[in-house]
Amino acid sequence: MSALTELRHLLRGVGFRRLAGARLLSQLGDGMFQAGLAAYLFFNPTEATTAAEIALGFLLLFAPFTLVGPFVGPLIDRWQRQRIILVGNVVRLVLAGLLGYLIVSGGPDALVYVVALLTLSLNRFLLAAMTAAIPRVVADEDLLTANAILPTLGTLAALLGAGVGVVVTFFAPGLPEHLQALAALSLAGVAFGLSSWVTTTIGRTELGPIHPLDAARMREHLRDLVRGLRSGARYLARRVTPLHALLVMAAQRFLYGLMFVASIIISREILAGPTSDDGGLGDFGTVLVAAGIGFALAAILTPALGHRISRHGWVVACLLVGSLGQGLLALSSSAAALLSAAIIVSFAVQGGKIAIDTIVQRDTEDEVRGRAFILYDMAYNVAIIVAAAVCAFVLPDNGYSVSVMATAAVAYLVLALLYALAPREPHAIEAVPSTR
Repeated sequence: MSALTELRHLLRGVGFRRLAGARLLSQLGDGMFQAGLAAYLFFNPTEATTAAEIALGFLLLFAPFTLVGPFVGPLIDRWQRQRIILVGNVVRLVLAGLLGYLIVSGGPDALVYVVALLTLSLNRFLLAAMTAAIPRVVADEDLLTANAILPTLGTLAALLGAGVGVVVTFFAPGLPEHLQALAALSLAGVAFGLSSWVTTTIGRTELGPIHPLDAARMREHLRDLVRGLRSGARYLARRVTPLHALLVMAAQRFLYGLMFVASIIISREILAGPTSDDGGLGDFGTVLVAAGIGFALAAILTPALGHRISRHGWVVACLLVGSLGQGLLALSSSAAALLSAAIIVSFAVQGGKIAIDTIVQRDTEDEVRGRAFILYDMAYNVAIIVAAAVCAFVLPDNGYSVSVMATAAVAYLVLALLYALAPREPHAIEAVPSTR
């Protein structure tokens, strides 16, 4: 069955169709927002940004959700997920407007970072809620396909949004420099608002959880958030397979983070050069298009091969493919090598993620699924933060290091071997841990 046929099958479900609409609009806005923010922080031709400064920017932008996540994550198991998506995108609309005002008015960089941090933190929270909601709108036998198609379409929507943001930011005629970033942020706000509007068509309780938190007990439950998240982590460890899958995802994201940060600096310093009018953003936009091709291929091939190879085996295969792609970048820093690596490694990372999402969903009870995916997103962000911190120390100012790229290629091979030896079936446990 083709990916298009699978998508048509899923879209027959009203719940999936509406959740998909809300997610795609939300991630379209993410791409526009991040393009405007990146142009302002990383690709300003008037700024001499070093590898360490770019890495520090990534660290600051991803740290908050990692710190806040433990305190808001269990709420995905307690608050109605439909309300999380609805209200969250409304808040992001307001924050995008505030950030645009700060940029136009020349507000302090510290405040710009704070508003950007809040917006990006909400993004990860919303994606966790949307992922946890997928099993509520599709049948169990369609989970693998839904996990292949919806997150990948979301990633493509984000890339499309980023492309629109790049065009508006740097190539829209007649706009002063400070208004170009504002244009991208304004479009992001519109997308966030439309996502909220689509979410109003979803029933309040349709996305779960089945047993939401009673408002009268909110304070009591808030005091137990850390304990609840800890119990979720113990549950994953006892089930074994979800924890192993989560750790592999984090390792993949760390390695992908290294390549992503390096790609930004290579685009700016090697492909574009210091005399470029756009600071290398156009070259990096091409890298993002290549990554989008890899994501799309993963969405097509993963469900197509889902009946021929186990999820566990597919993750191992993707790790081996990732090693191949990373090895190309170890051989050269040319545009051809970077674009080829972007396609191959993005395919490998996204293909592995699709299978890992399904493993975590399949092997985790609904009462713990929200906590599981907040732990998932925490691991995701920690991996990127660590990757950014490592880049600050190991990458030269032009972003390219043969030893770093070669080490990453070897690391993919080691991961593939370790995961090939890991258990494939979850351990049975007697009870689901409560959030208290």
